[in-house]
Amino acid sequence: MAINEWPEDQRPRERLIKLGSTALSDAELLAVFLRTGVSGKSAVDLGREMISHFGSLSKLFSANIKDFSAIHGLGNAKFAQLHAVLELAKRAINEELRVNTSLSSPQAVKSYLQLLIGNKSYESFAVLFLDIKNRLIVSEELFRGTLNHASVYPREVVKTALFHNAAAIILAHNHPSGSCEPSRADIDLTKNLQQALRLVDIKVLDHFIVANPHVYSFAEHGLM
Repeated sequence: MAINEWPEDQRPRERLIKLGSTALSDAELLAVFLRTGVSGKSAVDLGREMISHFGSLSKLFSANIKDFSAIHGLGNAKFAQLHAVLELAKRAINEELRVNTSLSSPQAVKSYLQLLIGNKSYESFAVLFLDIKNRLIVSEELFRGTLNHASVYPREVVKTALFHNAAAIILAHNHPSGSCEPSRADIDLTKNLQQALRLVDIKVLDHFIVANPHVYSFAEHGLM
């Protein structure tokens, strides 16, 4: 049965308008995005198939166009629309961090990092460069690596921080393997970067490890 034949109080779009987006399941939200299903499947059914096929929303969002289009009913247009929505969300949070003090909204920082590096299939090391009021100047992916390793060079971090005239920075990297627990190498790297940046009077406020849907904060766990 097509969604437009469902009772109105069960249709995802009408439920979203009435109850808000948080009331909808992942499949229902995807159905609103998809708008229509395919022969024999409603948009909600197709949304469920997408999640089942990829295993999670984060894996769905990080899928390349070939894998994305392997599901009947999906293709270039839907792939482009989905990534446009993800980019808009990232830019909206970026704006919030630029206007507001980052430390007053730690959840905004975590959400931004999840969008920035959480869905990448390789290990990515990013830095958020902040002004004297801890507002975001710019964020950059400085290093990228393989599935479980990215080489990070403190000299490059210091040089880029000075280029942006940053007063403080936030470090972040992802763990594509799925565990957000820091390794001994992660802890040692953080200390080395703190020491290097202290020489040029730049503070390291936190180091986040992103393994969607989880984000680990060094500062929250007493490691800063």
